[in-house]
Amino acid sequence: MSTRDDRIKEILRDLGARFLLINGNGSSLITVTNVELTSRGKNATIFFTVFPVEFEKTALEFAKRKRSEFKEFVMDNSKLGRIPQLDFEIDTGEKNRQKIDSLLGQQIK
Repeated sequence: MSTRDDRIKEILRDLGARFLLINGNGSSLITVTNVELTSRGKNATIFFTVFPVEFEKTALEFAKRKRSEFKEFVMDNSKLGRIPQLDFEIDTGEKNRQKIDSLLGQQIK
């Protein structure tokens, strides 16, 4: 990844977190954990976790419904010239890491 791609990922991560905070209903905590860009920067996927976990499906449906509004939010709040096609996904890698940490913590006690 280039420095430019890293900068775009950080901008999208920050704006994704702000957008979900502003537009969410507050029934769950949504944390943006990562952004993946395709090699040419045409597509970006914003990964997030949800607490409590029972609200994951609802939060993902909400985020996917709001993709076009998020794109407008990115255009209004950044100086990115070309906005990638945006999508949201649950960060299963982070969920797995947390589960491993939990299991290791139980084993140590």
